[in-house]
Amino acid sequence: MSANSAKTAPNKSSAGQIGMAAAVSVGIGGMVGAGIFSILGVVAQAAGNAMWMAFAIGGIVALLSTYSYAKLGSTYPSVGGAVSFLVVGYGDGVFVGGLNLFMWAGYIISLALYATAFGSYAATFITATPSPLLLKSLAIGSVMLVTLVNAFGAKVMGRGETIIVAIKLAILVIFSAIGLYFVKPANLSPTLWPGTESVLFGAGLLFIGYEGFGLITNTAADMRDPKKMLPRALYTAVILVIVLYLAVSITVTGNLSNAEIARTKDYALAEAAKPFLGETGFHLIAIAALLSTASAINATLFGSANICYMIARDGELPQRLSQIEWKRATGGLLLTAALVIVVMLCFDLAGIAMMGSAAFLLLYAAVNGGHLRILKKTGASPLIVWLSLLTCLAMFAILAAYTYQRQPAALSALVLIAAAAFIIESIHRSMKGRRFKLP
Repeated sequence: MSANSAKTAPNKSSAGQIGMAAAVSVGIGGMVGAGIFSILGVVAQAAGNAMWMAFAIGGIVALLSTYSYAKLGSTYPSVGGAVSFLVVGYGDGVFVGGLNLFMWAGYIISLALYATAFGSYAATFITATPSPLLLKSLAIGSVMLVTLVNAFGAKVMGRGETIIVAIKLAILVIFSAIGLYFVKPANLSPTLWPGTESVLFGAGLLFIGYEGFGLITNTAADMRDPKKMLPRALYTAVILVIVLYLAVSITVTGNLSNAEIARTKDYALAEAAKPFLGETGFHLIAIAALLSTASAINATLFGSANICYMIARDGELPQRLSQIEWKRATGGLLLTAALVIVVMLCFDLAGIAMMGSAAFLLLYAAVNGGHLRILKKTGASPLIVWLSLLTCLAMFAILAAYTYQRQPAALSALVLIAAAAFIIESIHRSMKGRRFKLP
């Protein structure tokens, strides 16, 4: 993949359609849906009333990688984002091809997680005892609807994402602003904090709640001035989400005891609204959950479809996936949506979702490793990029140990997915005899 080819989007007329607000919305949409509503209960189980510290640590790790992505994205603006960064960093080889496929698989798992969460929250407005068929139908419907939205192009996607994120953030800000006033200091007492190991486990678990910022780089080719706009959008999105996560986590742990959080782990955020907003608050947070998971599906599907497009265009997947099939929907967009539906129908995502954070920690570490090889081209600080690489690897090691202790099957699933990615890349590359064209 050449530097010039990396800047080519599926449709050149889309350049300039993504503005600052839409780009920031893509990042926030990809982050908040996972961090607050999909994994909050799991993080609370690990970190207890020190959950806010776990979010702070995770935010620092994400902010370090944000610097690296900002430098890379400004130098190599592309609809492929990290796909392009890996190629220019490591060059042609099965290693990069396998990582690209592994990244695509990671986004598919994330999308299935978000869609499943959407189905669960949507069902609460229909019945108190939803059937598995209803839950699956609502989840599949959300994927199909967002696929339709994305098929009409970046401009429609950007506008829809901006509106959704604005409403969602308004609800969460109101929740935090009011909830912080009712916080019980005793619930936040350091004497109740778990050990450092538990807090670090929580920080590793929630990284999937931050990884969505990388999706902003997938909009670079659609920006008017990516060299200026991309870094601003990245830092704005990540900093806003860190502040939001801290406020929300303090509100939850400050209004609920550790026992109450454990008892209501699947809906702790909504439960935390009851002490000061009653049932109205519970339903208001449920609405925010629907908007959050919907926007996470929207943002992640947009970015992962672009990744599939780049991979297919450069020969790692069938070329048909890089062609426009309907409206502005590529075969990659349609295949990604189809695979998400298959995953939801066939697999229990509880353990694999836990490994989603580990997968993205590995991928972000790989991007930082490649960045170290081209520092002269990006002008980045070696110290910051090294820190980003090492913190990602440290969080991965901690999370892998945590998952092995509690759900070893999830660790096995991640290994199998990674192995499959590299095997498929090796076989397809040898069959096609195709190689990337490097700068």
